[in-house]
Amino acid sequence: LSPDEDGICSGRYFSESGLIGLLEQAAELFSTGGLYETVNEVYKIVIPILEAHRDFRKLTLTHSKLQKAFDSIINKKRMFGTYFRVGFYGSKFGDLDEQEFVYKEPAITKLPEISHRLEGFYGQCFGEDAVEVIKDSAPVDKRKLDPNKAYIQITFVEPYFDEYEMKDRVTYFEKNFNICRFMYTTPFTMDGRPRGELSEQYKRNTILTTMHAFPYIKTRINVIQREEFILTPIEVAIEDMRKKTQELTAATNQEPPDAKMLQMVLQGSVGATVNQGPLEVAQVFLAEIPADPKLYRHHNKLRLCFKEFIMR
Repeated sequence: LSPDEDGICSGRYFSESGLIGLLEQAAELFSTGGLYETVNEVYKIVIPILEAHRDFRKLTLTHSKLQKAFDSIINKKRMFGTYFRVGFYGSKFGDLDEQEFVYKEPAITKLPEISHRLEGFYGQCFGEDAVEVIKDSAPVDKRKLDPNKAYIQITFVEPYFDEYEMKDRVTYFEKNFNICRFMYTTPFTMDGRPRGELSEQYKRNTILTTMHAFPYIKTRINVIQREEFILTPIEVAIEDMRKKTQELTAATNQEPPDAKMLQMVLQGSVGATVNQGPLEVAQVFLAEIPADPKLYRHHNKLRLCFKEFIMR
């Protein structure tokens, strides 16, 4: 749309050369941002137009840019961002009170970095003594908060995908592009402690859905949906064993082979000095058949996890 002299916006057609120029600018910006896969998608629109005009000079240039983009995909190690869930609590925040956002931070941003930045920013707004960062990720009980303070809860979150999605999200880029669901876990025990013995260690998985998908024109997006799932101790053990097996699989299949990485993974998996490792998991959950018939399915799942783990 372009504004006319009378201030009314009307539709305007771009010339083909103008459209190609805009698309080439977009491709350059995507390339600068390290989103090389999207460069290919842009040129999929440009190439048929250039072919129709037999513009072989521009086709040569376009294909050379595509080659650079594909080379970068193969050879460059990229970090697309780190994500944090930020919750605001307290009447001082006004409309932000009890609102949750997912923040996208550059590359490898540590929790203390974003915590320090937000605490400093809102400290300037409300006064340093009036702002407090909640250190854990447990659900916030507003009744226990000081009404004269502004509270910020910051939690590291990871992109979350259902199993069927993982079939299409194979590459590192696909797992970090067009994402709107994130997950964080909160360990707890029934008596209120965050950590306990294996047999009493529960876990709460919280899945957040944002209003828009990242990457976006803003670096923070509102959370519009929250889902929670409670994992029982044996389910926590199953999840941990699956993670250990995945780590072992990745270490053994790494190209080129990395002996140091493999040694570290093995040490963490089967070392006798490791507390709550696979050996203890087996002794706690697999020593006897569970008395509760509801646990038979989980018991069998854990046995299959160990079978896969030992094979790896």
